[in-house]
Amino acid sequence: MKKRLLFICFTFTLVNTLLSQTQESPNVLVFYIDDLRAELGCYGSQTAITPNIDKLASEGIMFNKAYTQQAICAPSRMSTLTGLRPETLGIYSIFTPLRKIHKDVVTLPQLFKQNGYKTISTGKVYHHTIDDKESWSQLVVRPSKRYLKPENLKAIEALKAGGKKNPKGPAYEDADVEDEAYVDGEIANNAIKMLNKYKDDKFLLFVGFTKPHLPFIAPKKYWDMHDKSKFEIPSKEKPQNMYRLALSKWGELKGYHGIPKEDPLNDDITRTLIHGYHACVSYMDAQVGKVMQTLEELDLRKNTMIIFMSDHGYKIGEYGAWCKHSNVEIDVRVPLIVSRETNAKNRISGEVSNALVENVDIFSTLTEICGLESPKSDGKSLVPVLDNPDIKWDEVATSVFARGKNIMGCTATDGSWRYTEWRDSTTHEILGAELYAHKNSLLSFQNLSGKEEYKDVEKRMKALLESQFPRDAEPFLQNDQPRH
Repeated sequence: MKKRLLFICFTFTLVNTLLSQTQESPNVLVFYIDDLRAELGCYGSQTAITPNIDKLASEGIMFNKAYTQQAICAPSRMSTLTGLRPETLGIYSIFTPLRKIHKDVVTLPQLFKQNGYKTISTGKVYHHTIDDKESWSQLVVRPSKRYLKPENLKAIEALKAGGKKNPKGPAYEDADVEDEAYVDGEIANNAIKMLNKYKDDKFLLFVGFTKPHLPFIAPKKYWDMHDKSKFEIPSKEKPQNMYRLALSKWGELKGYHGIPKEDPLNDDITRTLIHGYHACVSYMDAQVGKVMQTLEELDLRKNTMIIFMSDHGYKIGEYGAWCKHSNVEIDVRVPLIVSRETNAKNRISGEVSNALVENVDIFSTLTEICGLESPKSDGKSLVPVLDNPDIKWDEVATSVFARGKNIMGCTATDGSWRYTEWRDSTTHEILGAELYAHKNSLLSFQNLSGKEEYKDVEKRMKALLESQFPRDAEPFLQNDQPRH
């Protein structure tokens, strides 16, 4: 009898312990946004209209110095989802799926699924939807519908009839339709369905909104929120003595129907595109609000950790250039907001952290918070920063961008200065160097590398860069063949 009572007590204790551990392991909801620069109301923008994201920032910690590992979709997303840098994976282009090269790398959804979580992907999470199919409990492939205006559909058909294969339509559209008529509205609805379906399970849900990625398509009401005439045209001046390959030729935008091939674009088309970008940000913000409202209505917010992040930054006319595909500050700096579950211990709300953090850190952060044993990662857990936003943290954040197969751009920031070396991918010979001041601005118009008065700054930044990219290292691993 005594043994039986002991066994019952032991079983009761074990069950309680397991239940307690289960309760302490939160759900995770990640908003993964495409081409979103750190230009939101909560980041001080005077033109962005983003009330839902701003509210989320007021409920968590907003990182003011967060950086992606490469300013291009596929490699940056692979890095986040594996906790490994592009130079570790050896993939730098959008054309190579992760699983084509790395069959055995443990990814975030794979690890969470192995540990009993329901893992759900809706919208654009990986760039390649073929990646990690078996690691998702449910994969909702992102919708492909785009244009709705008859004149735009006719223009596309005319291009096809003229022999153009898979032509891109116009770079923007503003049909007077409901949110669900365009892609991100449908993605939001799918996310809401998934929350209802899995509300009684532990879940890891990635919601990959596609806007503000080109084409700048959003319902007319979001265009109407913004006065086109109020948008200022950014300086088209390029930094003095910039390395010849530092900026791309922004072929991504030039490929859209009706976009002139001139460089830079004229002020009228520039202002229209800036208007379209902002309309798409407001449209995406509204979809974030719908998903968050559902989370509250289902009483899931108390045990759900929220991460709001972007794959990389973006240029909308700065330097007379567009899109991403570079190592400049405005392309590699990203918005990042982390809001702990409302019943979490040490939950801090409405704080801004200036700690240097990186998207590659998300993997380790989530595994620690959810109590999972993490594989080796190139990032580090941000839990100490979430507990103390003012804590002294890393000295450097680094990124890369490949130009073709033979040139690698390596860049480092200390939060105030950005130092970049363009190297031979095999020998690490320095082909060009850039030093820019960014203490007070995302933009910088003079390359200070080699100037006597900045030699101490450059020496220090060079040492920080070499801490991640030593000159005597092996050639850069290239598992694909990057293109311009």
